[in-house]
Amino acid sequence: MPSRERIEHFITQVEQGRYVEAIEEFYTEEATAQENLESPLRGRKLLIANERGVLRSFEAVRTVPGTWYLLDGDRAVIRWVFEFIRRDGHRFTQDELAHQRWIGDRIDEERFYYDPAQQHLGATLRVRQTIGKLFLRAGFMRAKQRSSQL
Repeated sequence: MPSRERIEHFITQVEQGRYVEAIEEFYTEEATAQENLESPLRGRKLLIANERGVLRSFEAVRTVPGTWYLLDGDRAVIRWVFEFIRRDGHRFTQDELAHQRWIGDRIDEERFYYDPAQQHLGATLRVRQTIGKLFLRAGFMRAKQRSSQL
């Protein structure tokens, strides 16, 4: 069972952007991690390789300060908020819960719960704003054309 100090040290590592180092230090050799309903990844080496791949695919990843957690015996739930910047400049924020089972002072099972639509919301909002501007311009031009015809 982890101590509160151990979980808080883990959170500090992640908030400092030390994602790979946190996996190395806090996960068991055979740890599993699962994203929503996807198949879990098994083994710390695979989790590290996956994390490195995710980090390489983005321009930047940042953990938003203000993380909170719940601890009950060997189970913990951590609320993370991450900001991602894709290489094309697209930004999104992902708010998620991580449910963990610890063995001693290491994470053995972890499952992340989040709405994947968060990854696309920024793009959707930009499209809506652009369409709104186009409609306003079109409406303005029609009104302007009408007034010049009077």
